[in-house]
Amino acid sequence: MTERLRRNRRTKIIATLGPASSTPEMMAQLFQAGADVFRLNFSHGSHADHALRIEMIRAIEKKFARPIGILADVQGPKLRVGQFQSGRVQLQAGQNFILDMNPAPGDTRRVCLPHPEILAAAEIGATLLLDDGKLRLRVLRKRDDHLLTEIMNGGVLSDRKGVNIPDVVLPIPALTKKDIADLNFVLPLGIDYIGLSFVQRGADVAQTKALADGRALVMVKLEKPQALDNLDEILDLADAVMVARGDLGVELPPEDVPIAQKRIIRAAQLRGMPVVVATQMLESMITAPAPTRAEASDVATAVFDGADAVMLSAESAAGQYPREAVNMMDRIIARVERDEDWRRGIDAKRLAPERNSADAIAAAAVQVAHTIGAQAIVALTASGSTALRVARERPGCPVLGLTTSLVVARRLAAVWGVHAAVIPEVHSMTEAVAIAAKRARLDGFAQKSEEIVVVAGVPFGQPGTTNALRVARV
Repeated sequence: MTERLRRNRRTKIIATLGPASSTPEMMAQLFQAGADVFRLNFSHGSHADHALRIEMIRAIEKKFARPIGILADVQGPKLRVGQFQSGRVQLQAGQNFILDMNPAPGDTRRVCLPHPEILAAAEIGATLLLDDGKLRLRVLRKRDDHLLTEIMNGGVLSDRKGVNIPDVVLPIPALTKKDIADLNFVLPLGIDYIGLSFVQRGADVAQTKALADGRALVMVKLEKPQALDNLDEILDLADAVMVARGDLGVELPPEDVPIAQKRIIRAAQLRGMPVVVATQMLESMITAPAPTRAEASDVATAVFDGADAVMLSAESAAGQYPREAVNMMDRIIARVERDEDWRRGIDAKRLAPERNSADAIAAAAVQVAHTIGAQAIVALTASGSTALRVARERPGCPVLGLTTSLVVARRLAAVWGVHAAVIPEVHSMTEAVAIAAKRARLDGFAQKSEEIVVVAGVPFGQPGTTNALRVARV
């Protein structure tokens, strides 16, 4: 069973669960089709819904004897306008429109904006984007209890539509009371990554890591221009990063989003942290059994850029073809990774190792594997860092990440090229090499008499001690 489900690609797939994919049968189909990590979207669903999904995921994990990662994506401070007397209004360009604190239903002249932080932080001339940027307002006058704006781009505005303010750093934390309650509920259930929405500064990451207390890694979602301004500060504290192109595409000009995507991927690769590209990757497959050519190219671009994972949102959560969407993403990735230009591009962008023994060992392992034609690099890892360092080198052969911790194996499900497996404790390099050779053969990476490269840290069981390299014959 394990060998049959070995992926034929390096780039991982994250699939969001929702109404279209919440039965054990459909989850198993998504896993078999290619999902490596499942995302729980806490913007929707009850605690009971999410607890049941976690239970189902762990049952599938046990059935197929493969570690599966779980990403709990919290909603964050979603900013919205209030309600209208008739449910919606038509706003005309050139007219004035007031955003105020009055909870009374709105009309064509005004609506409630129940966020005093926005009223306090907005400046004259600032832009407000409503309903994913479909409507654009410019602030003309500021008072303590309202903003007078001019409608630059009009259209229909209905109840509870979102508000984005690309020009302003808002003095609000990334974690809301709802998020904290959601995390306090889900962390004890055993998740692997927290998706932290609307990060603006490093302090947002520090707050979440303190709450997680090592129970899950923090994956920052970069959705605001302010996050790009503070990119180094944020990534220095984060464990993983997501290029969340939904809100980022609202607040940035469309022509800037691909540049931001490449910049974020490169910054993550420099740090050796997993980076995910998300949002609208196969959007048309929500209602169609096949993607557009542009969508296929979008997925391919993320793979060529070297992203660790690509993500499906509504396609797998609420679409009509969830299994087909995962299968299509799997097919696109596998096809790109068979292309000679993909390998040449990955090799050309390979980063210089950092000046420490662990990175030197990882780089040497990749070079040795290439020189001798090794079938795999086997990384024995207590914390996951050895496997991450080898993956950062983007080797030409598969990476088999062996760990005594199921928690670490699940976290490695989001890492480029790493096939993770749980092994018993080892006490010597001789024992480690023997287990590595046996596991490489068992999981279909190498046949008898073929060679593998083994990297590990001695003494065993101590995180961050990558210092040993062996060549072994299976």
